[in-house]
Amino acid sequence: MKNAVLFAICLTLAGCGGGSSDSGSNSGSSVGTPPTGNSSLCNGTDTNSKIGCEMFRNYLWYNEMRSAVPSSFSSASSYLNAILAPRDSFSFILTEQEYQSRFIDAVFFGYGFATQRVDNNTALQILYVYDGSSAAQQGLRRADKITEIEGVSVAEWLAGLDSGRLTNDDIYGPNQAGVIRNFVWRKPDNTTRRADLQKGSVTTNTVMHRSVAEIAGKNVGYLVFNQFIDLSERELEQAFQFFAAQQIDELVLDLRYNGGGLIRVANQLSSHIAFNRLRDKVFVKYRYNDKNSSRNSTVFFAPGQGQTLLNLPRVFVLTTPGSCSSSELVINAMSPFVEVVQIGQTTCGKPIGQIPTLIDNFRLFAINFQTVNALDFGDYFNGLQPQCPVTPAVVGDWGVSNDPLYATAINYISNGRCASGQGLALEEQTLSSDRQVTEFADARNKPSWRIYNEQ
Repeated sequence: MKNAVLFAICLTLAGCGGGSSDSGSNSGSSVGTPPTGNSSLCNGTDTNSKIGCEMFRNYLWYNEMRSAVPSSFSSASSYLNAILAPRDSFSFILTEQEYQSRFIDAVFFGYGFATQRVDNNTALQILYVYDGSSAAQQGLRRADKITEIEGVSVAEWLAGLDSGRLTNDDIYGPNQAGVIRNFVWRKPDNTTRRADLQKGSVTTNTVMHRSVAEIAGKNVGYLVFNQFIDLSERELEQAFQFFAAQQIDELVLDLRYNGGGLIRVANQLSSHIAFNRLRDKVFVKYRYNDKNSSRNSTVFFAPGQGQTLLNLPRVFVLTTPGSCSSSELVINAMSPFVEVVQIGQTTCGKPIGQIPTLIDNFRLFAINFQTVNALDFGDYFNGLQPQCPVTPAVVGDWGVSNDPLYATAINYISNGRCASGQGLALEEQTLSSDRQVTEFADARNKPSWRIYNEQ
């Protein structure tokens, strides 16, 4: 069972695979010999050769691997990128320390916020802030725009970064205890604030927000969920205890920045929402490559660590191209049994998964298998399409009434349909900047914290 936990961990990343199971490997075309230059991979003892050998044995698209000589590459990541199948935008590699910190311990060293560039690269707009971080303690919130760091304008910092003259460490300081930077930011009401933020250990809480509002005579829960990791088990149980106490009738599930994670946590989340309707039903089927077809298996809905199980007939899910992997799996797995109203943008398109494999001092996140639902549907490599297409924009903190995605869900609950003329009248500059961040969600070989510039 320990391996089952590891399989889906990669789904936490926006640049990761789609699902994960109790076993794990590939699904490809036909068995053949390794591509030219890789024929002796499994005889090598160096890290790159070990990576190549693992890929040829268990990679979903092993027949599409490109030829490369392991010794020609100075780093594991450069070698991996050289041999990936052309279609693969998800496989990547981390150091063991990065893996343990991010996905096991759920911590990183920083200020505790994520940003996107806006206003022609003159500001950094806050996408989310981690609870308990220095940023949260000093009042930095979603939609705030950082305009100055350490007395230097953001425009100057970003110009230097883009030209190669500066690094992230120049802007934010090295990852050392006691590092302090002075930040100036503008809030949505145009007031300005200034504060010193100090780097420290940040716990990456996965429930970013939870609330209940009365809409059209119904109690509507709103859950912003950011990644599927070990920590999520406890946080989801606490969130659904809150919703149960408030006797919610509807749920808006916000997965706009959720790049995925543990499949067993995706199962737990689905079960929290509507377990009575899902009990004894197929949650996911795993399909490995032709070398590993004996590992194919079927998993049923199960609450796992969840104890508070609602019985909602439908759920509203807010998505962007940053909604990936396990986020998509929740939608696809529940759809045959529960009404799922998807609002926002098309998801990233990752009905596939990885098994984080330890190789020397690295964790290889290579695509190992495909997932399908109870109806054997899993062909959404172009993403899951929303019933209510809406362009997202960062206009305020979580749950503000003019957030386009959240407002559309509320309108649907009130009126029973998608609003006419989706999108709301919003500042064009904000819209274009938010498109930029969703495009980043397709970035090759990047975990989500890099896509969203977590600091």
